[in-house]
Amino acid sequence: MFASGPETGHENRGVSRPLLVPMRFIWPYGGSRVFLTGSFTRWSEHIPMSPMEGCPTVFQVICSLSPGYHQFKFFVDGEWRHDERQPFVNSNYGVVNTVFIARELDVVSPSLSPEAPSRSHMDVDDVFIRSEPVPTISDADLEVSRQRAATFLSRHTAYELLPDSSKVIALDVNIAVKQAFHILHEQGIPMAPLWDSFKGQFVGVLSALDFILILRELGNHGSNLTEEELETHTISAWKEGKVHLSRQIDGNARSYPRCLVPAGPYDSLKDVVLKILRSKVAMVPIIHSASQDGSFPQLLNLATLSEVLKCILRHFKHSSSSLPILQQPVCSIPLGTWVPKIGESNGQLLAMLRPNASLGAALSLLVQADVSSIPIVDENDSLLDVYSRSDITALAKDKAYAQIRLDEMSIHQALQLCQDANSINGQRCQMCLRSDTLHKVMERLASPGVRRLVIVEAGSKRVEGIISLSDVFRFLLGV
Repeated sequence: MFASGPETGHENRGVSRPLLVPMRFIWPYGGSRVFLTGSFTRWSEHIPMSPMEGCPTVFQVICSLSPGYHQFKFFVDGEWRHDERQPFVNSNYGVVNTVFIARELDVVSPSLSPEAPSRSHMDVDDVFIRSEPVPTISDADLEVSRQRAATFLSRHTAYELLPDSSKVIALDVNIAVKQAFHILHEQGIPMAPLWDSFKGQFVGVLSALDFILILRELGNHGSNLTEEELETHTISAWKEGKVHLSRQIDGNARSYPRCLVPAGPYDSLKDVVLKILRSKVAMVPIIHSASQDGSFPQLLNLATLSEVLKCILRHFKHSSSSLPILQQPVCSIPLGTWVPKIGESNGQLLAMLRPNASLGAALSLLVQADVSSIPIVDENDSLLDVYSRSDITALAKDKAYAQIRLDEMSIHQALQLCQDANSINGQRCQMCLRSDTLHKVMERLASPGVRRLVIVEAGSKRVEGIISLSDVFRFLLGV
């Protein structure tokens, strides 16, 4: 039998309970079965550790320990392991990790639920972060990494992104907007190129942002667009009206992309990446025409940053040391958007919302803050879910948009409509830790459908930041 928890439950009646401190132990290096043992179990019992939701390679367990000095070790898939990033010493049990719990710490009774740790509880991973400096990278290594990444991207072309076989969806500008968004939802895609049969050309794209703008326009009492008109309103008509609308939205003068930004099969991967970053789109169509005037264009593929990232990982798979930056923890490099520390005021603020906030507030934040997703958190800022632009297409199913009011529907209710959509292996929230290396983050972002990772505190899932595909490429290219 495994212990349910050390030093927590075997007490004699009439004897005062010892003061115990809940400690969170973290094993962030993966495995199938991970156990914890230590001096607090007299090295005789193995405590099973559980994978953290959204981070299957991170295992955790909370144990209530008495103040003092403790040694511990991990048993991973039949092998004894210790964490080299945490304090360790040689002992009678080999190399073991150590932790010291001071008596002046805030202590709690053993009856406290470990599922609801507060800020006063000391986490083991926090102790190690304070006791060991975060590794830094030299300017020379950073410059070498960026130069080699840029050289690879410049020497390889978009042709390498073409799959052996695939399905590419394009929409005719003369179909109804309602039907178009239903297609986006059913196919699980965030955007699609637009084809004008009269011009014989691809003329633009339709994205989830368009649907957000339409829903906000429907909710505007002064709107000229009605729900009935949406049934027959064509994409072409919407695009014409959007030019005027984009100048009026909340006084924001941002000009939304109106023209198509394509790439050719022989454009460099660097050019493809820069087009995506500068246009602030999720993908660019790869279009080929045999004629010089561009007539009879062929839509070959939709290039995404995820596909380019896969190319980088494949190329440097057996020579990752040539990119020193890959082994740096993401917390040590200027990457992503982070929750500012106390006293800090610089940098972009990370937008977050509570689940009871209105859908209208979420859509306004997506547009005004110019972000593609918003972490949904509880009162402790622990991650519950993520609401993304692409989630809005779920309202196209069964004409749900016609039955709701944006300011009356909560984000929680809106997320119920897209529970099965935009999930990866059953998980909607893709997470990472501040201690994860850039290489590990890039591997996860290269997974199909993953566009961002929310940086969370191990165990509590308190949001610390967010890293997107765009962030990674802006960092790698220094743009």
